[in-house]
Amino acid sequence: MLTYKRSVINIKGIKDGLLITLGEGEWAEVETLLLQTVAEREAFLKGARVTLDVGNHILHAVELGALRDKLSEHNISLWAVLSNSPVTEQTAQVLGLATRLSTPRPERAIRSLDTNISGDQALFVHRTVRSGFKVSHKGHIVVLGDVNPGGEVLAGGSVVVWGKLKGTVHAGVDGDESAVVCALEMDPMQLRIAGFTRENVQRRGKPEPEMLWIKEGRLVAETWKAKK
Repeated sequence: MLTYKRSVINIKGIKDGLLITLGEGEWAEVETLLLQTVAEREAFLKGARVTLDVGNHILHAVELGALRDKLSEHNISLWAVLSNSPVTEQTAQVLGLATRLSTPRPERAIRSLDTNISGDQALFVHRTVRSGFKVSHKGHIVVLGDVNPGGEVLAGGSVVVWGKLKGTVHAGVDGDESAVVCALEMDPMQLRIAGFTRENVQRRGKPEPEMLWIKEGRLVAETWKAKK
């Protein structure tokens, strides 16, 4: 079993830290072998900045997020994921991970997604965006959950938060003044649409669903309700 493990898990040093390459097989088995290798070489890997090459494995946010948390328990920082799968690459981007090596990652870069679908693009995020996490997409973004203080959502189009918006949101980052921002509870640290920034507004009374958009050269807000 040990020989098989070594043939599946390959670790080498690179300019950006350590590159761990995984082989083929059922993901549950490969993940187990990876974590066993990490436990056996914990002294060597402790504090490492790791790029994970998952090859053809198709991973979603639940799987990749869980693996990142498990590696963090061993004081290992997962900062990049390399993959042959567009699904896995998109998942990594949603989780704020790099998908290329030796390329500076701009703080507010919008990473284009490879898709052949015509019309508006929308990214659905079914989780809370916690402090330190960034979600970016060149189209619209829908978050089913909260955006906590310290969390960021950057969209080329509109942003809809089905929860509490307390972090940072920038809609219409490429200058789209038709973009809107909606949230069930609007209390952001920073909010921008195109080149317009929301003025700090003191909250009064019970929070209500709210929508912001640009009208006559300024940001306006109103209670978010269906229009007839």
